[in-house]
Amino acid sequence: MLGVTNPWTYLLGTAAIVLLPGPNSLYVLSVAARRGVRDGYRGAAGVWLGDAVLMTLSAGGVASLLHTYPWLFVLVKYAGAGYLAYLGIRLVVDTLRRLRAPDSPASAEPEAPADRPFRRALVISLLNPKAILFFVSFFIQFVDPEYPYPAVSFLLLGIVAEVFSAIYLTVLIFAGRYLAEQFRSRRKLAAGLSTTVGGLFLAFSLKLATASLS
Repeated sequence: MLGVTNPWTYLLGTAAIVLLPGPNSLYVLSVAARRGVRDGYRGAAGVWLGDAVLMTLSAGGVASLLHTYPWLFVLVKYAGAGYLAYLGIRLVVDTLRRLRAPDSPASAEPEAPADRPFRRALVISLLNPKAILFFVSFFIQFVDPEYPYPAVSFLLLGIVAEVFSAIYLTVLIFAGRYLAEQFRSRRKLAAGLSTTVGGLFLAFSLKLATASLS
């Protein structure tokens, strides 16, 4: 169908991969919980753009380039792991700082607008080895090399992946907002959740630093 092989396998595989917890989904969830639905969607938009860029690069043959020059993947891998570690440490430090000043009006305010969820989510997506591995290894396997219009095949596969991502991230955004409302009057519990998210970013950074292209 339009140069796509085994479409049902692709649908099931994409759904399973999207549902796996990762830094992209965790960041969108945390932004929605801390700053609301609008900023949650800004973060999601960064993820969608990052995925679109990776899909375009995959269609352009970056997969073979990474296999030919594996040091490129290593560079991206460690850059992504370092950025996730930075986000995790900052989130933990900011949470502890707010806890130490419970009577300060600023401590009750959401994260400053300078956080720029769209930009951060875009960087996380582009430096996420999980996403890179998906688009350069799994994604391209479902394009028929004999089909005369491979761009159409890549576009169709990309649309499917983005639709799954949009549905999943929308659920996370509203789930995050619901959790924020429940924790609004429980500052220590909310701080514990925020610190846990920071710890998960650190864990993801360690896990992604050991990712392999093969």
